[in-house]
Amino acid sequence: MTACRTAILAVLLVLVLPGLGHGQADRAYQERDFLTRVRRLTIDGKRAGEGYWSPNGKRLVFQSEREPGNPFYQIYVLDLGSGETRRISPGTGKTTCAFFRPGSDEIEFASTHADPRSKQLQDDELAFRASGKERRYSWDYDPEMDIYAYTEKTGAMKRLTTARGYDAEGSYSPDGRWITFSSMRGAYDHTLTDKEKKSLEENPSNFAEIYVMRADGSEQTRLTNVFGYDGGPFFTPDGKKIIWRRFDEQGLIADIWTMNPDGSDQRQLTTFGSMSWAPYMHPSGAYFIFASNKLGFENFELFIADADGAKEPVRVTYTNGFDGLPVPSPDGKMLAWTSSRAGGSAGQLFLAQWNHEGALEALKNAPPRKAAKKS
Repeated sequence: MTACRTAILAVLLVLVLPGLGHGQADRAYQERDFLTRVRRLTIDGKRAGEGYWSPNGKRLVFQSEREPGNPFYQIYVLDLGSGETRRISPGTGKTTCAFFRPGSDEIEFASTHADPRSKQLQDDELAFRASGKERRYSWDYDPEMDIYAYTEKTGAMKRLTTARGYDAEGSYSPDGRWITFSSMRGAYDHTLTDKEKKSLEENPSNFAEIYVMRADGSEQTRLTNVFGYDGGPFFTPDGKKIIWRRFDEQGLIADIWTMNPDGSDQRQLTTFGSMSWAPYMHPSGAYFIFASNKLGFENFELFIADADGAKEPVRVTYTNGFDGLPVPSPDGKMLAWTSSRAGGSAGQLFLAQWNHEGALEALKNAPPRKAAKKS
């Protein structure tokens, strides 16, 4: 998964917060305690998701499978005032993970359009779908994926990464000077051991590590060095930390971590015993919102947890379907996220009013975080 997309199954509403210990007062929440005026933003295409706000909160940049002749994601910008949507990616190849650059008219995203095989891969995928065959949806970590910066005023596009290996999941620092991203270039820059060769065949995401680079693509620096998928990084609102998720080698358990922008002071914030990912810090800096399948392997719901990771996470969503990739608006009053709650397995973008005060109160009442189980 990139910061990413799977789905599906639902679970009945639960009446108590998960993770409450014995002797602590149970507190029942409902989705409307946190989210109101829920509405669907995208309709076109097979699926859409990963919507990220412009700094002024008036637009979203997102990915969607809707381009005729291309079964893969392309990047679009949605004007929330007019409802106008326009594509900014080339239209060929695969794309993912776009983000507005603060103080600029640039938007970064990852794309494979420079791969000479792009059109053939599109045709092959279309032929497979036309055959009536089906496969479980998965992310392929295309090694030709690289990060580009698109200039809205001119339409010019600059390639920022060139190393072989999946480079994606990028996001800018609040001052627009840096990009943090995930890269699997470590699978291609040295002679692999037998263990690494096997992993590259079975689970290439184990090679993913967090990097930073300047917004022009220079000074690319690796920050993490742990076998297992490190990805989905974002700067915190004050720019002093990077928050991301780290998977174990089996790809079944993931937790939320933070570190300094130079890679120091790496700290684990969740011990949720599940696949927890897509963390995004609220503009207040008091807590982050993330997705987890704590309640069932294919049942992803949204949760919140305090910025220090001292409390057990609090459940936010209670509606059937996949809920993930949450992103609060710059003023902290709205939440955009990807959900399949409208039916089917494919996600679309949703928007709701966010109850910040309610979130603070819920976290205040949450029990202390459980210690990690010893292996």
